[in-house]
Amino acid sequence: NNDNGGIIQHMDKIKILFLCTGNSCRSQMAEGFVNALKKEKYLAYSAGTQPANEVSPLAVKAMNEVGIDISKQRPKSIGTLKGTSFDYVVTLCSDAQENCPYFPAKVKLIHKGFEDPMPSNDINIYRKVRGQIKDFIEATFNE
Repeated sequence: NNDNGGIIQHMDKIKILFLCTGNSCRSQMAEGFVNALKKEKYLAYSAGTQPANEVSPLAVKAMNEVGIDISKQRPKSIGTLKGTSFDYVVTLCSDAQENCPYFPAKVKLIHKGFEDPMPSNDINIYRKVRGQIKDFIEATFNE
């Protein structure tokens, strides 16, 4: 086991950006799933076209139920990731798809819309969307 293995592995990882409007729920869940379940091969980031003030407490709760802690994640603007080169950009709502900034041609753009649980205070809607996002990630990033 060589000392700089961590650095080399980190650089070799496939980088995914999950993009939605507020970066407070769906994209945060997706980032959490990839970084928890797929971390050997992938490194996920998330951002919003109009970032909210905080990650949804119900999104944090729903992810905690499946053993993934996203409580330290914060909504951020796409501008804060300038200079990071991504292999995939995944838009999770039509607003993000329409307002997606320009990415180089080598970036694979994927659109997969999910219901926004944010207007609801029903944890079951968050659980449903959490399951759909997990299934999408398992099916899409399964190399």
